[in-house]
Amino acid sequence: MGRILVIRGGAIGDFILTLPVLAALRGQFPRVTIEVLGYPHIARLALIGGLADAVHPIEARALAGFFGRGADLDAGTASFLDRFGLVVSYLYDPDLIFRTNVARCTQAQFIVGPHRPEAGSGLHATETFLRPLEALAVFGADPMPRLAPERVVPGDGRWLAAHPGSGSETKNWPERRWAELLRRVLEDGEQRVLLVGGEAEGDRLENLMAGLPAGRVRLARSVPLDVLAGMLRGCSLFVGHDSGITHLAAAVGLPCVVLWGPTDPRLWRPRGQRVVMLQDDTGLAGLSTDAVWEVLRGMLVRGRETT
Repeated sequence: MGRILVIRGGAIGDFILTLPVLAALRGQFPRVTIEVLGYPHIARLALIGGLADAVHPIEARALAGFFGRGADLDAGTASFLDRFGLVVSYLYDPDLIFRTNVARCTQAQFIVGPHRPEAGSGLHATETFLRPLEALAVFGADPMPRLAPERVVPGDGRWLAAHPGSGSETKNWPERRWAELLRRVLEDGEQRVLLVGGEAEGDRLENLMAGLPAGRVRLARSVPLDVLAGMLRGCSLFVGHDSGITHLAAAVGLPCVVLWGPTDPRLWRPRGQRVVMLQDDTGLAGLSTDAVWEVLRGMLVRGRETT
């Protein structure tokens, strides 16, 4: 088989939950070059540990014609696609326009994967994304996203990583409860806090930092994801919402406490060996600080006992 191209757009969590596909392809075809067409700031995660050999931008202008029926196709992009013997696409392409246009410029085997799991299926996203590989005789692949970046310890002492945001306010625990939780964390021994976030968090990170001792809190705002992966791996515990950063923390093997909102966890829960999900029947607003702290403190204590 020639080169393999995996096409994956979507948000951070979508991409991380597709990592088992890359791992399965690498295991099945260890000597074949695997490349990714996606959003580079996210897809670079696939370069960690050699899951992919190269990443290309899906938002390139030259690719636009491939999404139009009967459109003129960029010659350079057509030549690029013709380098591959297998294309696995997870793009939303209900009318198969993209697939048809790719077939105009390459004889590569083309496998269509779902861009998201089917609502109500009860099948987790990682298993949904792996299923199309059965056409390549890939069965029983590990559905756990795994990344092993170089460990970057944020500083001296033990660090708890906290991501108090997400892509939607409906997935966020109230800010005042975050403030109380982080105060309790810092009152408990020598723990330090790495506050993680980006533009989506707005002023939330600064608001939380304002009420905490400056010497024991570090802010990681808009850090490149491949760098952030190493920083998370250098921490001892993570707490966050239903977000791509939570999926990243689970993928690097960090113990995670996840404050889960309205999304179906059967399809979208973070997959990791040490992930604890906390929910309340009334929604995130019904999840008390005491309930979260009880679980978090227990994990902090167990972490100290094992080091």
